[in-house]
Amino acid sequence: MTENEGPVTGLVLAAGGGRRLGGRPKALLTHRGAPLVEHAVGVLRAAGCARVHVVLGARADAVRERAALDGCVLVENPEWERGMGSSLRAGLGSLGGTGARAALVSLVDQPGIGPAAVRRVLDGFRDESSLVAACYAGVRGHPVLFGAAHWAGVAEAATGDQGARSYLRARGDALTLVECGDVARPFDIDTEADLAHLE
Repeated sequence: MTENEGPVTGLVLAAGGGRRLGGRPKALLTHRGAPLVEHAVGVLRAAGCARVHVVLGARADAVRERAALDGCVLVENPEWERGMGSSLRAGLGSLGGTGARAALVSLVDQPGIGPAAVRRVLDGFRDESSLVAACYAGVRGHPVLFGAAHWAGVAEAATGDQGARSYLRARGDALTLVECGDVARPFDIDTEADLAHLE
C-alpha cells in the first residue's frame, strides 16, 4: 500500500441478483446516467477511500462490461445467491495482504447515502480495532467500518442475508455509532416501488 492510499479500503457489496426486481442485478440499475455500482464507487472515492474493492456476483460479466470501474479491485463471489454474508466474506478475504487496516463496507443499493455520511464513518477510524457504523435517528445502518482485527470474526458470523448484523449486535460496547440522518437517506432499492428513488 502506498502512502496516498490510506489505511481504509472501501468495499462495495454489489453481487445481488435483484430477485424482487424481476432478476435485474442492482449493480446495473441506472442512477444519474450510470450503473448504480459506478455511483457507489464514486461515493467512496469522494469520501476519501483511494482504494476500492467491489464484490460482483449476478451477471458479473455484464457489470464489468457496462460499468466504469477503473482502478477498482473486482472480486467475484461465486456464491452470491447465498446472500449478502457470502459477499461480505469474499470482500474481506480480498483484503488480505493489501496492507489495509480497515474496511469501509457500503451497499450498492443505497444511493441516498453520499460522501458526507461515508466521511463521518471514515473519520471514526482509529486503528485495527475500530468498529464504526452510521446510524439514522439512532438506528444502526450503513456504511460500516471494520478494523482488521474484526475481519475474521465478521467473516465467521456472516451467513445468509445477515451480513455482520449478529457480530455487531454482540459487540455493542465496542461499536461507535455516528449519526448521519441529517446528511443521508438510508433507503434500499429492493422492489419495483423503490425504483422511484433512482434519478
